[in-house]
Amino acid sequence: MTRPDVGSLIERARGAAGLSQRALADRTGISQSTLSRIISGDRAAKMPEIVAIAWATGHTVAQLTGAGTVADRVQSAARATNGSRMQEMHQALLHFLELDDYLEEQAIPAVDLMSAENRDR
Repeated sequence: MTRPDVGSLIERARGAAGLSQRALADRTGISQSTLSRIISGDRAAKMPEIVAIAWATGHTVAQLTGAGTVADRVQSAARATNGSRMQEMHQALLHFLELDDYLEEQAIPAVDLMSAENRDR
């Protein structure tokens, strides 16, 4: 990504998650030196790195890139049962919706599971 503020958004997300750069590097598989260069703006973050950082910090890709978020465009309603944590469920839903939005922007077609299921019969 080439947005100049991605590094500062990643740094804020890292801090909000209570992670050191070393801990974030360990969780994402990105070297600490690469992570440091991304945060400082000396290196552009690649989309797979942003996705890994998003999952590790509990943020969405849109939050880390400064793009308009899917969360701004979607409403969800659910009922928690069996000790489910609504915030965690909501965050997981947003991650999947962000990924779906990204794939759509890249013109990567979604797999129609119903059609695939019907073809196999």
